Amino acid sequence: MNTIPARLDHLVLATLELAATLDDFARRTGVVPVLGGVHVGLGTRNHLVGLGGGAYLEIIGPDPEQRGARPFAVAQPERPYSLTWAIAPPDIDLAVTAARARGYDPGDVRAMSRRRPDGALLEWRLTDRSAGLVPFLIDWGASPHPTASGLPVTPLLSLSATAPDPSAVRSSLAALDVELPVSEGPLGMSFTLDTPNGTVTFD
Repeated sequence: MNTIPARLDHLVLATLELAATLDDFARRTGVVPVLGGVHVGLGTRNHLVGLGGGAYLEIIGPDPEQRGARPFAVAQPERPYSLTWAIAPPDIDLAVTAARARGYDPGDVRAMSRRRPDGALLEWRLTDRSAGLVPFLIDWGASPHPTASGLPVTPLLSLSATAPDPSAVRSSLAALDVELPVSEGPLGMSFTLDTPNGTVTFD
């Protein structure tokens, strides 16, 4: 069974200790994430690793050079955790309309941007319901996709989730036309990578 959702764009691993998490990722996988850029006004920066198939992993944490909101800090501050994930539908506006007609509101579409270390400006649109087991939607428009910049790759082998009420999560996923294995258990998400150091799982 294929446990990698169609149209997967990226996974988000959040941490309050970005440097330590990057060191731990490199130690466990043998791969060093590359700096993606800074989210100006949000107080965060990210580092990226390719997952194969045009998808990537975003490791996001506080930017020490900024003072700003940390939108993920409350959920699980004691350790890095799989915050959320994103899919890239062919038409984000149509996808939002279709999801709402099926009973799930992915939120409004808003614009965001960041600069890569080389100065290139990336601009994208995404839905603003952006945390949890149900993915947010993203559209990179005319900007080059982050995987186009030659990221190191640790192929994604599987992605799964657990929830106290799996049926509610599955209903929302169905409204987005997305499949993800969800079993009963504590709220959380897990993914497994194929790395130079062997298979490594993060949750």
